[in-house]
Amino acid sequence: MSLSWSVVASPVGELTVVAGASGVRQVAFAGPDAVLGAYEEELSRDTGMAVEAARQLDEYFARDRHEFDVPIEWEPLEGLRLHVLRTLFELVPFGETVSYKRLAELSGRPEASRAVGTIMGSNPVPVIVPCHRVLASGGGLGGFGPGLEAKRRLLVLEGSLEPSLLELDLLG
Repeated sequence: MSLSWSVVASPVGELTVVAGASGVRQVAFAGPDAVLGAYEEELSRDTGMAVEAARQLDEYFARDRHEFDVPIEWEPLEGLRLHVLRTLFELVPFGETVSYKRLAELSGRPEASRAVGTIMGSNPVPVIVPCHRVLASGGGLGGFGPGLEAKRRLLVLEGSLEPSLLELDLLG
């Protein structure tokens, strides 16, 4: 099977998108040199589904897109991980947030809030499947693999967190 990939310059750093024929497989907060070596399949740059995903990500970062409709390659995921990520993707829209506990409840597993945190940390398609929208129950940011500054910037971009004075300068 052949995979396609593209790079997106974003306000949270360089993103590398990898996609198969059925959808987006990975969005990585890293450049292609750090990502593509993990794949044994043939990789083509700026072709296929990766181009569409990169276009939609560009629109998102330009504040012109609030929902992603590019297909996601859900097949490698299973069990609770698949269920929680699909629940997040389907039920937590742009500009809204949810706690780890509430996402566990929405997923039908109210006792699994710690597992939800682990699942967010292993999300293969962040931003598109918006793990940045999941916060600690006390209202804190919680965790985020690419760093809390990236999470904060994504939440500011979506309007669910107030920008700092520095960001107001940059946005204005």
